Amino acid sequence: MKIAVYDTYVTTDANTTMHFDILVAENTTVEKVYAYGKTYLASKGVLDYKLTTEECRFCHMENAPEQMEKLVLRNGYYIIEMENC
Repeated sequence: MKIAVYDTYVTTDANTTMHFDILVAENTTVEKVYAYGKTYLASKGVLDYKLTTEECRFCHMENAPEQMEKLVLRNGYYIIEMENC
């Protein structure tokens, strides 16, 4: 399965920059990617944050490992936490 990787940087109220990747199926709309990002941010206590191309950009496509593919198919997305998450 091909997945699209969206590199995401969000500055929180504590002036910390969260860096994470949002991985989705290759045909997922950018609006859906932003919705997944907002869901993830809410789970981290960052509420009412509007993601745009300023914070969340398409990075590249890659083949998903089997376990990641299962999670993307089940949940619609997968998050890779990089920094300050």
